[in-house]
Amino acid sequence: MSLEPFGWNDELDRDFAPLREQGLVPGRVLVQQRGALVVQTDEGERPGRPSGRLRHEAGRGGLPVAGDWVGVRPGAAGVLGTIEAVLPRHTAFVRKVAGDESVEQVLAANLDVAFAVAALPDGLNVRRLERLIALAWESGATPVVVLTKRDLTTDLAGDIATAEATAIGVPVHAISSTTGEGVDELRTYFEPNRTAALLGPSGVGKSSLVNRLLGVERQAVAEIREDGRGRHTTTHRELVALPGGGLLLDTPGVRKLALWGGVESVEDAFGDISDLEAQCRFNDCAHETEPGCAVLAAVQAGKLTEDRLESYRKLVRELAYLERRRDARAQADEKRRWKQLNKEMRGVSRTDR
Repeated sequence: MSLEPFGWNDELDRDFAPLREQGLVPGRVLVQQRGALVVQTDEGERPGRPSGRLRHEAGRGGLPVAGDWVGVRPGAAGVLGTIEAVLPRHTAFVRKVAGDESVEQVLAANLDVAFAVAALPDGLNVRRLERLIALAWESGATPVVVLTKRDLTTDLAGDIATAEATAIGVPVHAISSTTGEGVDELRTYFEPNRTAALLGPSGVGKSSLVNRLLGVERQAVAEIREDGRGRHTTTHRELVALPGGGLLLDTPGVRKLALWGGVESVEDAFGDISDLEAQCRFNDCAHETEPGCAVLAAVQAGKLTEDRLESYRKLVRELAYLERRRDARAQADEKRRWKQLNKEMRGVSRTDR
């Protein structure tokens, strides 16, 4: 079986050459569920697990995830393969882990397109959509907004206009997985052999969209709860090959969308504010009370809403706080390293006496 339908190309083949000399075979992680992995190789799908050395050297962020290209030490047919290497990722969808810990969590890798999925019937959550788009830009993939359940909204034109005003410069598609309206427009993003991921909370119709694109009922679909919140029907990350080519990654609903990268992703998601910033009198303008602030002038003129500006400020503050936490953690790690080194050196000195 060829790996080309799964995205294998000449560049990856060249990168893999040193690993092939070590007796490894290439594969792509298709399924990721609570540490269990399924890898597609040229001999078909096989279960796999990271080697102890890879776990030790890679750290949390370097362990294989859905979408990764890996080097596998194959066992006998049907036997667990050992993943000994992860090829460099050209994109990665990363967020901060839940809680106070300032640690990254890589959710998926090597995506070409990131579909930010939102459902229409209950009203578009603009703030969540802004955050999804920022995460998509941060991943390195091309963001695309997908508005689902268009057959259930009473103001389709208004919903699309709201999404377009929120996702500046990002394509917006309104689709219905029930009727099929608009779904064919999404197929163009998969050519040739591109990988896309569905990002969004539970209940927005990600699994229904997977089924519609596949043409079969592969993913389980659940009814929305009485309180309007989505149910988690997808419990793992899985890459599926589409009949017309390309791969689609279905992901569990992501409720906590904590950013991890730099402020550039926020600036990409808020292109309208970034354009206005260039016109501010001061380069370090915080858009609070500074004279000559083009951003505040746009708010006063009704060209920019105060809510959107406050959302931008919130995300920038969040990233600034995270950067301070990461710096403090790095300093603490360095201090512990030097303390351990000095302890070891004192032990050597006592031995030499």
